[in-house]
Amino acid sequence: MWQQLLQWFLVPANQRLCLSVIAALIIGFLIGRFIRLFQEKKKKSIAREGEKAFFKGVQYILSNDHDQAIEELTKSVQINSDTIETYMALANLYRSKGDIDRALRIRQSIILRPAIDEQAKIQAMIDMGLDYRKGGFLNRALETFLHVLKTQPSSLIALEELEKIYEDIKDWGNAFAIRQKIGGLIKGDHRHILAHHQTELGKSFQEKGDLSKAKACFTKAISIYEGCVDAHLHLGDLYFSKGEYKKAVTTWKKIVKIEPHFTFLAYRRLEGAYSKMENLKPVEDFLKDCAQLNSDAFTRMALARYLYNEKDIQGAIRELQSALALDPSFWEARKFMGEILLQKDMKEEALLAYGELIHFLDIPYLEFQCAHCGFRPSELLWQCPQCRKWDTIDFLDSKKKDYSLAKQDQTLPESPEQLHKEDS
Repeated sequence: MWQQLLQWFLVPANQRLCLSVIAALIIGFLIGRFIRLFQEKKKKSIAREGEKAFFKGVQYILSNDHDQAIEELTKSVQINSDTIETYMALANLYRSKGDIDRALRIRQSIILRPAIDEQAKIQAMIDMGLDYRKGGFLNRALETFLHVLKTQPSSLIALEELEKIYEDIKDWGNAFAIRQKIGGLIKGDHRHILAHHQTELGKSFQEKGDLSKAKACFTKAISIYEGCVDAHLHLGDLYFSKGEYKKAVTTWKKIVKIEPHFTFLAYRRLEGAYSKMENLKPVEDFLKDCAQLNSDAFTRMALARYLYNEKDIQGAIRELQSALALDPSFWEARKFMGEILLQKDMKEEALLAYGELIHFLDIPYLEFQCAHCGFRPSELLWQCPQCRKWDTIDFLDSKKKDYSLAKQDQTLPESPEQLHKEDS
């Protein structure tokens, strides 16, 4: 066999054939290698273009140019469709621009990928829930986050978003339950939030006329966190609505020890008690105790109103003067002073009081600010509507206000004796 093969190879024509085959194989190998090198180089070049587009998109995100960021990230996914992170960033940009439909389509395409990592799938579902919530589809958002919790019960972001949704739809019972779960995952004091949820639940029962359940909720809120001013206020309101005035005053009185600077909220309610209660002794004791504990304009104003209703005009004037000495910008006290002076036919003094009042009409006396995000609501709220934190809104520091009139001489009646002389 080998001899036959050798004889065949010794034939010149066969030798040329072998050389041609070998040359063809070598040329084929070289061409194939060149093509592979070219393709690899092209892939690397395309990958670099994709990476370049991605990083340019990130730079535009950081500079808050979302339109250019979307353009660059779209180029990146067109070049390389395997990068889930780029798709997620692109969907987030569409959500920020309000294009919820497009954001949702991207999330769904990520979730439907057959080889997607489980954690990436959960993140895509969380983002989908955020999309639904941003678009106002609260029921779908609720379903999505509940689905996430079935797979990952300890997902903190899903729990926090669920709590926000329950608060938005005023499902305070479920909001309370979710906050309890959050409290089991995050160390810290969650009592004030739980108390507010119970208080809001009590308000909803009170609006429906179910006073027994409302009372139970307010009482539970106080037992959870005694410092919940709102619970004390509404429990007092409930007693007041049932004609249990002494209990109402006693309940409101507790605010003095809990949060003295919020006592003015109880004063407003006490004014309604003047015409309802036959025995105003509890109100008098309350106000006098407050006057001893709190040297503030609100307390003096409340005491002045009480004394005025008790026909003690001189005492009312004295308390109003004390209120204005503490805070010259307290326009409500100036207004009340003017009303009393007009009633006593002291027209010049009343004109002076109202003239000074004009300087403060464009200055809101009560200003509030969130200590967490800086949001300034027009009224006192227990939960900030911007950052959604509870108990972060308080009075704006009065020292920061510009009260030019405080430097001017005050020429109100010097004393109750002056008023007495006018009467005689």
